[in-house]
Amino acid sequence: MLRKYLIAALFISGLSGFAENVDRPESGRGSISGTVLDTNAGVVPGATVVLQCQSPCKAESIIAGDTGAFQFTNLSLGTPYEIAVSGNGFKEWTSTPIVLTPEHSSYLTDARIRMDEATESVTVYASQEQIATEQVHLAEKQRVLGVIPNFYVVYDSKNAVPLSTKLKFQLAMKVSTDPVTIAGVAAFAGIQQAGGTPDYGGGAKGYGQRFGAAAAGGFSDILIGGAILPSLLHQDPRYFYQGTGTTSSRLRHALSSPFIARGDNGRPQINFSSLGGDLASSALAETYYPESNRGPGLVFGNFAIGTGERMLSAVVQEFVLRRLTPAARKQRY
Repeated sequence: MLRKYLIAALFISGLSGFAENVDRPESGRGSISGTVLDTNAGVVPGATVVLQCQSPCKAESIIAGDTGAFQFTNLSLGTPYEIAVSGNGFKEWTSTPIVLTPEHSSYLTDARIRMDEATESVTVYASQEQIATEQVHLAEKQRVLGVIPNFYVVYDSKNAVPLSTKLKFQLAMKVSTDPVTIAGVAAFAGIQQAGGTPDYGGGAKGYGQRFGAAAAGGFSDILIGGAILPSLLHQDPRYFYQGTGTTSSRLRHALSSPFIARGDNGRPQINFSSLGGDLASSALAETYYPESNRGPGLVFGNFAIGTGERMLSAVVQEFVLRRLTPAARKQRY
């Protein structure tokens, strides 16, 4: 968060114009006092306040107190004074001439202290959980062609922080319940219906069974491989976009992603989460697939197909999808 300006409101008055019950200073003398405030009406202590005037008058300098207050006393009436305010990291500001008279006090309410260009930034510290939450929020806006969810990829890999268990489940549920995901399940069930697989039969009943099986398979894969196992094993379920380097290095990075994950400690690890999710999802299908579509061969066959799909998806992700994802093009990597 950038903050470029602090406004110092200097309320300056001559004591000669104060209420009658206040003791007057030495006859023919006056004072200038004020308080340095920021834009939120908070005090700015420690600012250097200089009273300037022409010779033979001598300049005076004081430091604003803890309450931001300052005061110059025993000043001559009729002499032009200027108030200069400065602080560490700020450019000096100087008031217009102030002339004390017996009749009235002078007020200055629009003084501004501009921060030095070299320090025109403020470092904001946030917890890792807050940073991760914001990164997930940004990821949930990533859609290929502005439509298809592309939530499980990190384009700003260098600045990514690990996800909490809560965020891992949140991301999994976000993908699983997205309308486009549901539409994809419906389309996939239609393709299976046309191909007559699995062996559920035809008609609306067969399509409904295929839709339910596809939805259960996809949901279990995302939930187990994207939330449950990553939480238990402290691994990150996302794909970390490389984006730079040679084509071969990027290809190796993409093809290895189903087998190598980034741990929550930032180190590469065997991707037990992704592999376990695919295997567990294939095994669970044994409980709802027809008898003719069950068996170890089909379990490991589906597992191999799922792993191959992840490899292909990662290659497409590395070389194609970023250019087709409007929200991702704005991110650095």
